Amino acid sequence: MKTKDITIAIFALALLSLLAYMWFTPSGLKPAPELGFTTLEGREIQLAGLRGQPVLITFWATTCSGCMEEMPHLIELYHELQPRGLEIIGVAMAYDPPNQVKTVQERFQVPYPIVLDLQEEAAMAFGNVRLTPTTFLISPEGRIVKQKIGEMDMERVRRDILAMLSPA
Repeated sequence: MKTKDITIAIFALALLSLLAYMWFTPSGLKPAPELGFTTLEGREIQLAGLRGQPVLITFWATTCSGCMEEMPHLIELYHELQPRGLEIIGVAMAYDPPNQVKTVQERFQVPYPIVLDLQEEAAMAFGNVRLTPTTFLISPEGRIVKQKIGEMDMERVRRDILAMLSPA
């Protein structure tokens, strides 16, 4: 083999190794995106400003039956664990009409922040989210430790969040 061929082979192997590492890296090693949200009420939330507490980001849609079934459980979880530091942010998909999102927020009396992702910035930042519900659990250190497409096992999520919170 010529030196040039060996160099190309080494480069190709290094590139493949890097791609494999990126593909198979456990989600706990991925930092959460640095992202800001504007709630339906106009309040600004910076994800980086929530460091030090667990954050559950849930992408949902008003037309998603699983999302509607999950929402009361998220509300219950929020009421239970928000006083201990949990934050939940509901991200309404770009295709959801804002008036429908507001109607659902009012009907369920959602206590946690709801944001409209009209420009798909949040969906893109979290890996091009397209399916709902899709949920991300972010550790107090700002790392994505869980990602779930579909309805969550709420008891498991609750246990995971409790493990991140200080004792009551």
